[in-house]
Amino acid sequence: MPPKGEAKLEELAVQLVARSNQLAGQLHPVVRATIGDLVRSMNCYYSNLIEGHNTHPRDIDRALNDEYSKDPKRRELQLEARAHIEVQRMIDAGTDPAQETTSEHYVRWVHFEFCRRLPPELLIATSPGGRREIVIPGELRTGDVVVGNHIAPPADSLPRLLKRFEQAYDSKKLSATRRLIAVAAAHHRFVWMHPFFDGNGRVARLVSHATLLRNGVGSSMWSVSRGLAKTVDQYKSTLMAADEPRHGDLDGRGALSTLRLSEFCGYFLETCIDQVNFMESLLQPSELLRRMKLYVDDEISANRLSKGSLQLLREALLSGELERGKAADLTGYQVRRGREILAELIKAGLLVSQGPRVPVRLGFPPGIVERIFPLLFPST
Repeated sequence: MPPKGEAKLEELAVQLVARSNQLAGQLHPVVRATIGDLVRSMNCYYSNLIEGHNTHPRDIDRALNDEYSKDPKRRELQLEARAHIEVQRMIDAGTDPAQETTSEHYVRWVHFEFCRRLPPELLIATSPGGRREIVIPGELRTGDVVVGNHIAPPADSLPRLLKRFEQAYDSKKLSATRRLIAVAAAHHRFVWMHPFFDGNGRVARLVSHATLLRNGVGSSMWSVSRGLAKTVDQYKSTLMAADEPRHGDLDGRGALSTLRLSEFCGYFLETCIDQVNFMESLLQPSELLRRMKLYVDDEISANRLSKGSLQLLREALLSGELERGKAADLTGYQVRRGREILAELIKAGLLVSQGPRVPVRLGFPPGIVERIFPLLFPST
């Protein structure tokens, strides 16, 4: 853990709190929940991309609808993406374990829930010497692991290291500012320990998400994984640098470099702030309405939507939900025509509901995501 009094890290932690609070108040809670579903897909896309697994956003959406590719490799990646999303959904809903997110129980729970959803083909790791190891969901590794130039600690040291990990980052012992710095520090230390044969990167990022959420700055509205993937070379290089042994007596008291850990913490917190700022700019109601209008105007010109569509979408955005009976008044048409326009939007996936008589809310089908949320996913 970086020492107390590092002004830059403390300033970044305070800034992250301020920026996340501003983001949280921008949209109606119902709309936030809908966008949260989209951001979970984004988070899984970028977190898996860091590991070299590139799953097209449309394939992710199909997996969530139980539509899997006949190609075995694509199907494996779809199952992996769905597993990630389902675990994060539990975290966002608060149905994850109540224990500290840095406890051995919690990290093993994340690994178990993620890996138990994977196909057998993705539960095989290679240990030093080329031996194939079966990844058992939730089980600590029993052998050695080498990742690049990093030789992970021996397997028999993991129980002791995980106990120290929980003690060092126990949120009850830290101030609000120090807890946010600890999220970044714990992220590195977890990856350094590498407690499982495989899946450590995804588990680390899910645990970081859960910890940020519990500290009141994380939400389903933004994802640090996007920022880490966008700067993946820096992410990996600063992680590796923090693996270095300490450089003399002025570089902390532990075995690893405190200076390099502080540099990683700064990078991690700056990346969090950058992603909150990105989503804040993307989700400003006026900007959302502007992009929605451009999209709807194009669809009306192409005779794929009817005039009056934007009024219904605007109401759903600003009020969270749209009562079906209001369709005629909002569009200015007769009741029957208002219902027809509402039905068009539901068929297009732009409005969704849980039943034929309940209010509708905004939907974001894959075909419009790039138009309404530019740069959320890379253009492919």
